[in-house]
Amino acid sequence: MARGFSLTATEEPEVSTPFVKVLSGIFGLLLLIGAGVGTVGFFIGHEHIFNNSREVPWGLLISTYAFFAITSTGLCLLAAISHVFGGNKLAPLANRMVWISLITILSGFIVIGMEIESPWRMAIYNIISPNFTSNIWWMGTLYGLALGFILLEFWLILTKHYTAALVLGILGALAEVAANTCLGGVFSTLAARPFWYGAQLPIYFLACAFLSGAAAAIFFTYYAYVIRGRKMEQPVFEGMQGAEKVLLLMLILIAVSTFWKMASFYVGGTSDGRTAAEALYSGPLWFNFWALEIGVGMGAPVLLLVLTRLKSVDALSTAALMSLVGMFISRLDMVTAGQIVPQYAGFNNLPTYLNYTPSGFEWIVALAGIGFTGVAFLQGERFFGKSFTGYEEH
Repeated sequence: MARGFSLTATEEPEVSTPFVKVLSGIFGLLLLIGAGVGTVGFFIGHEHIFNNSREVPWGLLISTYAFFAITSTGLCLLAAISHVFGGNKLAPLANRMVWISLITILSGFIVIGMEIESPWRMAIYNIISPNFTSNIWWMGTLYGLALGFILLEFWLILTKHYTAALVLGILGALAEVAANTCLGGVFSTLAARPFWYGAQLPIYFLACAFLSGAAAAIFFTYYAYVIRGRKMEQPVFEGMQGAEKVLLLMLILIAVSTFWKMASFYVGGTSDGRTAAEALYSGPLWFNFWALEIGVGMGAPVLLLVLTRLKSVDALSTAALMSLVGMFISRLDMVTAGQIVPQYAGFNNLPTYLNYTPSGFEWIVALAGIGFTGVAFLQGERFFGKSFTGYEEH
């Protein structure tokens, strides 16, 4: 490789401990089992292993893809901002954020690839038969373009071509932002689904990107030091504090946005939209919404950050993990609530809510994305850890 770069030459022995190898094996096993289940689904039919139906065609795997894609966008944006403006507290986290951004978008592609019945057709016709009026086409194309930019950026970081890496990072961030808004547009332009329809979701997804990106940066930086058994340097801790300020701000903004979105269905919204909101307030999704999305994902992290005043590294990482869990559940709640209200409510004795619960096979495939993220993070720390120190050498 360029300039004598070699994977073995940069391997860190302290990240090659038996514990890390076992942990990598566990994540690798999750990936293999999930990919195996998804592959079986291609042969026997997704309808036999997933609980999706004609009435509820999107489920856990769509929401998991959205979670990974949005997280990747946030990481890419925060890394680009820290690189462009330099000298800020986030700089020591930036290079690791580029790597995590890369692996989370790949995790999203793995999950969505298992959800689509013919992903190879998507790859072929995306190129030979583009539909420029389709949000889904733009989303897939832009995320693929962003993947290429981020991959090149990371390689340039490893080979110490920092100026070129900066340019690729900016291009990757722009592509990710455009793809993220198109992802929001996939939902927000569906007039037949009042719970999704409107101009809010693309901006809401961008806010969620900053929240998830900040949380992921904190979480993975913390565990990078845990697996090394090393005390965190002061500049890195200050970088985590900077990311926590972003996280705290976005938690407050997302909470306000969630309140007004839900309230809007009771002051002039359609009856279908109100019924979907009630599914979260007091219906079949109430536990997910109140206990996990609001309680674990928003309320608890805010209290933890405020009470500790951002001074405890353990509290910072715990708040970040809870925020990621909340964002994951939030994506599932949004995807499910938008579909479980029948479009012709009351016709032919249709129920108030259609039934959708992710099957065990869906969870296994979703865990494949988590498995890939875990094993790629650990092996990234093993082989590229010395490059995760910002642009100090520039």
